Amino acid sequence: MASYIREFNEIEKPKDYYEGLIEGIEKLNGTYDAFNVINKSARTGFLFSTKANICVKGFETDAGSKMLKGYVPPFNATVADRMLAKKDFSFIGVTNMDEFGFGTFGINTEIPAKNAFDSEYVAGGSSSGSAVATAMIKYHVSVAESTGGSIAAPAALNGVVGFTPTYGSVSRYGLIDYANSLDKIGVMARSSEDARIVFDRIRGRDDYDTTCSVEKISSEKKSRIFVMDSMLSKADQKVRGAFERLLDRLSRDYSVEHVDSATMEKAIAPYYIIAMAEASTNLAKYTGYKYGAMSQDFYKQYNEFFTDAREGFGIEAKRRILLGTFIRSESVKDKYYAKALAIRSMIMHEMDRLLKDGYILSPTLPITAPKIADARKLSPVENYAMDLFTIPPNLGGFPHISFPYDYIDGMPLGAQLVTGHGNDYAILDFVKEWESSFNYTYKHNLGEL
Repeated sequence: MASYIREFNEIEKPKDYYEGLIEGIEKLNGTYDAFNVINKSARTGFLFSTKANICVKGFETDAGSKMLKGYVPPFNATVADRMLAKKDFSFIGVTNMDEFGFGTFGINTEIPAKNAFDSEYVAGGSSSGSAVATAMIKYHVSVAESTGGSIAAPAALNGVVGFTPTYGSVSRYGLIDYANSLDKIGVMARSSEDARIVFDRIRGRDDYDTTCSVEKISSEKKSRIFVMDSMLSKADQKVRGAFERLLDRLSRDYSVEHVDSATMEKAIAPYYIIAMAEASTNLAKYTGYKYGAMSQDFYKQYNEFFTDAREGFGIEAKRRILLGTFIRSESVKDKYYAKALAIRSMIMHEMDRLLKDGYILSPTLPITAPKIADARKLSPVENYAMDLFTIPPNLGGFPHISFPYDYIDGMPLGAQLVTGHGNDYAILDFVKEWESSFNYTYKHNLGEL
């Protein structure tokens, strides 16, 4: 698939193009809930949206939480500033998400986004609205964010490209953090070329973010693809079958090697220990006094005031605050947190060794999209297990991309490709090659806005 951005610049647009487009988006949003806020004044350029935890001046940015309802940033995140630096992109709105990024399916928020292929099914999370908006609107990209798979998962479930760059290559200034050592701002688009154009616009050093230090991005093509058999065995049978067909196609041009990694299989536990510890720290400031939904109940005693104010958190947010606070406590931090950091280092070392010689390829998710009603029945542990494939590259800050490659029962499938630190262009080139060779087409029922 060629760049929709370049195509957009070449087509002749009718005089009322944006007016009709915004009306169409509003109509679809009534069913799919992709957007929290729609900018009706967008009238020029290629459209882009931002996830609801990325600040855009003058637009409500609530991170999917009641605790931040009504918060309107007085400044732009660095990525928003860079997207708006020229007149070629126009901001269309703020997209829906799991509260503070806590979720795999996009249902941990007041009104979940619905899958672009069927509104009874989950959109994926936590960047749920970004994926649905990208599927909804032809000439559109979304700037999203990933902690443990929050770009890859919804991209896979909505049949779009989800690109998560090397940690530290894109500034996080203006991002409402979930877990600072894991959060990465990336892109959702309908083609790898569009993802690359946006990545080139938003990446690079930033004086406001000292962790943003990766400047050199390479495109070192690899000839080998590694497949983790023991992890693949945990995927649904239909997903495995489709993935094997993908490997068969790719084996024409790449050496496909089946390997096992007991270390990578252990990624879920240390990821959630680290993520919850960092989340509990980040969310501690939302007390209803200086940060968070402001309370006027100043007559209450100290503990009562802050306890009541924090009722604004949803169930999953409370769970992660409690677990994260426990994990950081003096009595158990060496037992859990310190061990999680050690296992993280082992996983990074193992992946780094493999990625020097090739790519790691897997299904993005072990299942196809479940219905929203069925996803709500899953236990927290069952939910966390869905991040089997997306957590390892996020834990190590490795660049990865989810790309659509097939359908099962009318619902899209995504595959995840991982490469070494700073080799981001290589996986974008890989997907561009795939797109031109196998001509994936969109089959959702939303039409072309």
